[in-house]
Amino acid sequence: MRTKAMVSAVLAALCAGEARAQSADAAITLGSVLVREGANRPLAAHRVLTSVDVMGGDQVHEKNVSNSWELLGQMPGMQLTETRQGAESGKATFRAFNGEGYLNGIKILIDGIPSNVNSGNQRFIDMVFPLDIDYIEVVRGTNDPRYGLHNIGGNINLGTRQGGTYTDARLTYGSYNTREAQVAIGRDANGVAQNYFLASQASDGYRDHDRSKKYSLSGKWFYSGDDDLFNLGLIARVYHHEADEPGFMTAAELAADRRGSALKNANDVDDRDMRHLSTHLDLQLGDAVHVSNKLYYNRYEDDRQVTFTAYVPGNAPRQRRQWDEKQNGLLSTMTWAATPALTVEGGFNAEHQDNTYRRLRYSHAIPTDFSTPARIQNDDRYTLDNLGAYAQAVYQPTSALKIVPAYRVDRFSGSTHLPGGITAPLQRYGTIGQPKLSVVYAITPVLNIYANWGRTFQVLTGSTAPAYLTAGQETFRPSINTGKELGIKFTPAVGTDARIAVWRQDATDEVANMPATGTSVGLGQTRREGVDLQFTSRLGDHWTLWGSHAIQQAKVVRAFTTDGTALAGNEVIATPRYISNIGVDYRGNERWTFGLQGRMQGDYYIEERNTQGRFGAFAVLDASASYRLSERVSVDVQVKNLTGRDYAYAWYDNFFWGGDDQPMFSPAPGRSAYVSLNLKL
Repeated sequence: MRTKAMVSAVLAALCAGEARAQSADAAITLGSVLVREGANRPLAAHRVLTSVDVMGGDQVHEKNVSNSWELLGQMPGMQLTETRQGAESGKATFRAFNGEGYLNGIKILIDGIPSNVNSGNQRFIDMVFPLDIDYIEVVRGTNDPRYGLHNIGGNINLGTRQGGTYTDARLTYGSYNTREAQVAIGRDANGVAQNYFLASQASDGYRDHDRSKKYSLSGKWFYSGDDDLFNLGLIARVYHHEADEPGFMTAAELAADRRGSALKNANDVDDRDMRHLSTHLDLQLGDAVHVSNKLYYNRYEDDRQVTFTAYVPGNAPRQRRQWDEKQNGLLSTMTWAATPALTVEGGFNAEHQDNTYRRLRYSHAIPTDFSTPARIQNDDRYTLDNLGAYAQAVYQPTSALKIVPAYRVDRFSGSTHLPGGITAPLQRYGTIGQPKLSVVYAITPVLNIYANWGRTFQVLTGSTAPAYLTAGQETFRPSINTGKELGIKFTPAVGTDARIAVWRQDATDEVANMPATGTSVGLGQTRREGVDLQFTSRLGDHWTLWGSHAIQQAKVVRAFTTDGTALAGNEVIATPRYISNIGVDYRGNERWTFGLQGRMQGDYYIEERNTQGRFGAFAVLDASASYRLSERVSVDVQVKNLTGRDYAYAWYDNFFWGGDDQPMFSPAPGRSAYVSLNLKL
């Protein structure tokens, strides 16, 4: 693992300033990242001047994970929501936004392409496997104007490998009969870059009825003109996943056999397909102007059979949920280097979604018989259209001071078609304005202070009311999040970067909205706030250390339950008070590498009244060792949850027990080990 002064290199290319200007950023990089930005390319996130973290591909290529969102657990302040129900495996969030699905506040991008499903969930991440990742970039806060929809608390961009000449392979076998193969091929010559990737993974799973098998295939073809005056490319990616669902457990079931699966869940399965196609065109229009365009198509299809509880009356706990979502979109930016001190960028995006959602319910049987539904609750077709535009400027009046004002606007429209011939338009949100401002000052070449302020928004998603104005549905305004942050980034010693940030995010008219269940709860005014502490350090030629500690809370400022009970002062559900991360790598010589990584997360309330206790705390330690047999061959061993800690994801089921509401659990795997062979051909 290597720490690079990536941002300094970017700023040197963009601004050609003095040493103080080169250090005027707030980003921290873990691992090695190849800097490709040219002089007038679109403004990199590192210049947005918020809390930015970048993790290089060398940090993830040799990691064993069941799902790629787990890789984000290495990064500062990341909350991992480990539902582990087949293809519904979990997600990564930050800045006190949880992963329960009620408020999906993190924008996901893959190669700069929007990659959330309609609800904001992060399912497209599963298409990308570790060996195909070039870097992962996380932008926290409210001052990034490039994105609107779902960009409430920040965004995550997974950049895949593009260009280069290589043939890499990784073969893995491990606990729970896990088998995985990844192959990455790159060829780059005469202005033509080709990149191919193939991955397959199968496992019997930690629990009974927990089998999973999936594959991903992608190709990237890019052509660059002379002197990089233009770059034209195509990316295609397909993914298929079949998985059993072992089911959520009651407290008694968890205590009796945490690896078991109840007979009622024996027919619970998920079949998921995802596809992506995008074209990319970059143009250099003279010495000062660069234009970047992306045209994309995403397709998400999912067929899930799920039994939530053993409750007999009615048919609510036994459901089949079918999604078919199609997204077509365009992103375009123009960057103008007006003067050495001023760069201006403008951008535009358009996205059209054409989606269907079917939800069928079934009578009680053990196991559930999914052949004939007792009721069809949803058979909906709905559209969502988004138009957005932004402008931002980077003004550097002196070598030490940088000011970044920005403004973004978004508009939404759409309609839904429901059973019985019911049609309705989308909520009328009007034009949603989002002003933003960032300032950074380099006090010395190794000490920066920065501040930012900005607004983001939440709009309702799903196929029915309240997202759409069916008869009798009240109107909703967009929820406006106003965020502010003050921080310092400093280099206390050579090879060490550290950052301390204090932040707050206040929301109006916030709604906990779960489209899959048709549940919406108005949270009203909320406040999220916290302190982020982090560092990376390379000590000599052998040791690399990194660590972070995020202190956070999310509270309701003003809201009421449906029976009129005040929720003011209560914590937002599933929000731990702290998230900690620490790691160390030791490279003994050119052949041996050893590593340890620890993750710790606090407990949290699981229901809005905060009366049912706190759950979800854990502390786990992972270990790894790698030995290079030759220049082209290496082997590694990884042990996850080294100390064998028992912990579980928890949520409060007030849907499927007929009034006998109670916590439900999904246990995390115990100690597991994996052996991998790595080839560079």
